[in-house]
Amino acid sequence: MLVSKKELINLKLNSLRTQELRELAESLGIDSKGKASDLIKRLIDIPEEKIDEFIKLKYREYVEKRRRLISDEELKQELMKVKEFKWGVVQGQLDQKIQTEYVRRFVRYNDLIERVKSKLHDDITHYVIATWFNHWTTVLIEDHISQHPRVVPTLKKYKGIDIFFDNQPFDLKITYLPKNYTLDEALRNPKELIIWLYENQGSQRFGADNRIFVVLASKNNLEESWKLKRDFEFIFNEIDRFFDQSSVSAEDEIVFTFNKKLILPFLKF
Repeated sequence: MLVSKKELINLKLNSLRTQELRELAESLGIDSKGKASDLIKRLIDIPEEKIDEFIKLKYREYVEKRRRLISDEELKQELMKVKEFKWGVVQGQLDQKIQTEYVRRFVRYNDLIERVKSKLHDDITHYVIATWFNHWTTVLIEDHISQHPRVVPTLKKYKGIDIFFDNQPFDLKITYLPKNYTLDEALRNPKELIIWLYENQGSQRFGADNRIFVVLASKNNLEESWKLKRDFEFIFNEIDRFFDQSSVSAEDEIVFTFNKKLILPFLKF
């Protein structure tokens, strides 16, 4: 749902850590003592532009700190070294797999060790590589989105918010086209796809927050959509085009059902 101007400022201030709130207060000559809640009360009436400028400055500092570890170009080169993308282990079920397929299955030590060497080692290697690839491609994409002129990032996650765009808060999701969807279906009716993504999320990670979805799908081969995630020139151009041209309105609201309950979040696609 759309938030009011006052709620928007409150959300932006709550997305700052206590030390950052103190820095903001000091930069404006405002008393910087007390808890985060005290600081937010003192800062709530300052111009929103001052908050945005501070957040963007701090975010650039965090990006530069990461870049001192490895530059964007070097990181992109490292990501190009991945030759295949497969999980090997279902995400979040590694312990269950070890218990079911190894611990409780084998009664002889040598058989167990042989099986671990021949199968589990490769499964875990694939899982680690896939997770590493997803993490660092997401970092680069989110950093690019967060530094767009019309976007204000968060410095800490608060109420599931990653960015503010067009004066509204959003959870940012970078994902692949679901296997039961065709590209033609998604392009023909993107709202139906987003409803599907909301309704089919896991119950443990359920969220009905406003979301912006970046859905990756290779038109030539959906199985190789993971390669599209490291085609940064293409992705960044499409992202910039979206944020340059899009706006947020009540028309973006959707309705979906989860556990037999009707829910009304907000989306952009």
